[in-house]
Amino acid sequence: MGKLIFFMIVSADGYVADDQGDFQWGVPNEEALQMINDQTRDIGTYLYGRRIYELMSVWETDPSLAASAGDKEFARIWTAAEKVVYSTTLNEVSTSRTRLEREFIPEEVQRLKDSSSADLTIEGPTLAGHAIRHSLVDEVHMMVSPVVLGGGLRMLPELRLDLELLDERRFSNGMVYLQYRVELPTQS
Repeated sequence: MGKLIFFMIVSADGYVADDQGDFQWGVPNEEALQMINDQTRDIGTYLYGRRIYELMSVWETDPSLAASAGDKEFARIWTAAEKVVYSTTLNEVSTSRTRLEREFIPEEVQRLKDSSSADLTIEGPTLAGHAIRHSLVDEVHMMVSPVVLGGGLRMLPELRLDLELLDERRFSNGMVYLQYRVELPTQS
């Protein structure tokens, strides 16, 4: 059974993009990118909403992005994985190993986790919020960037989520990686 991991680069105040939609403040340096590559190398499937899929698809469709060794490695890792895109507005997908689903059905995501021999990631705060509300997310990983945005698109939904710290790592550019296990609420 695979774990479902929610991973995002996030500002120190919890945003993945500022109020204009900009996220360039969160570009990792080579050291941080190598850790991201190490963390995602064994991911079998990425779950995306339309916006994050369109953003990430350039790793396959635009070879000029793979300028550094770390970028080339990430592009190779990303292209090799399966991808599921949840969208009611996207007409078709533009990358290999990708399928389009019109509806996020929690039971189907649970079946995907149960049948997977590798971990899965869910990326994008809106889609991940649905998965979190249905207790599907096993771990939350965040690369915290040393910037405060003061507003924008929040990483996590506004609900209580108890987390257990599993790992942390500091980088020379001021970023900090945090890995948490989601603690499910106890049933009474």
